[in-house]
Amino acid sequence: MITVDRAQVMAYRLAALGLTDRGDARPADLPVLDLGVQEYTPGSTHVALAARTAADLEDDRLVTVWAARGAPHLHRRDDVAALTARLWPVGDADASARIKSGAIPDGGRLGVAALRATAEAFREVVREPMPRGEASTGVSARVPRELTFECKTCRARHVSGNVWQQAGLAGGVQVLSRGRDAMLGPLATGPIPEANHGIGELITTYLRFLGPAGPAEVAKYLQSTTAEIRAVWPAELAEVRIDGRKAWLPAASVTALESAATPKEARLLPAMDPLLQGRDRDLLVPDQERHKEVWRVLGNPGVVLLDGEIAGVWRPRMAGKKRVDLTVTTFGPLTAARRERVEGEAVTVARARGVPEATTVFE
Repeated sequence: MITVDRAQVMAYRLAALGLTDRGDARPADLPVLDLGVQEYTPGSTHVALAARTAADLEDDRLVTVWAARGAPHLHRRDDVAALTARLWPVGDADASARIKSGAIPDGGRLGVAALRATAEAFREVVREPMPRGEASTGVSARVPRELTFECKTCRARHVSGNVWQQAGLAGGVQVLSRGRDAMLGPLATGPIPEANHGIGELITTYLRFLGPAGPAEVAKYLQSTTAEIRAVWPAELAEVRIDGRKAWLPAASVTALESAATPKEARLLPAMDPLLQGRDRDLLVPDQERHKEVWRVLGNPGVVLLDGEIAGVWRPRMAGKKRVDLTVTTFGPLTAARRERVEGEAVTVARARGVPEATTVFE
């Protein structure tokens, strides 16, 4: 067993997530794609990729799918089949936890059967690119009534979003676009899994990027329960103490943890960047009063990463097709030199947003 402090863990995670040195690898070649990059708002995945590489941000080897927690993520197309089996619930209790929703109080009782029925419906309905609303109508008509609810706005029954998105990957669906003109399309993922295959690899991947951590953090990441994840916890992990707290890390990553050095870099990361996916938020941002600024119920901002710490938040506003304006709110005063480094990163956001210029205003 080794003992490390919070700063060492942060340094390790930043290195593992590709946030210490910006290289020129194509997006699909970045290690972080093993974990996936969540799309929070249109273009946010490009900002996350630009923080890690200077290469062209378009890569046809990537695809957007509903992955962990049913959230849209960029993943490698070649990884989709294995990811589908790894994300499939390990049992009924796991499935019920993932699809729990007040809108369908009886739906959780169906467990794995709920996701299987929805995945089968997706495969019947989404055979070509189609609007999301049209797909929802078709799927809703084919799933058990317990998985749908009455929508007063459109006076129709809809399948619950929790079930819908958790089943999308097994249903062979990719997300072609989001927003008002949201489109879905078919995707080759292999057959619907008969059972989970690879939950250990999924847990290890989380720990490789967001460890050391424990079953509780992984359970929150997967929207499962600690008991379910503890029951399938891999045996071949190294135990680590973080300021006295027990956690785990893949044995092959221990040397990297021990040797990790705090980077002297500035990065502007989007909301729900892989770094922010860690469920031990007290480690990421020790000041709990700041949590409400970083993780909001709606409308999360991006974060300012400076010298190995989350030092503030930022929000973009597009000024036509020529400029993106950034408003930066720091958690403490910055020297002129540190402000200049943050301003330099605004150029990277502009590149990711496809505009030639960026402005930065500090609050």
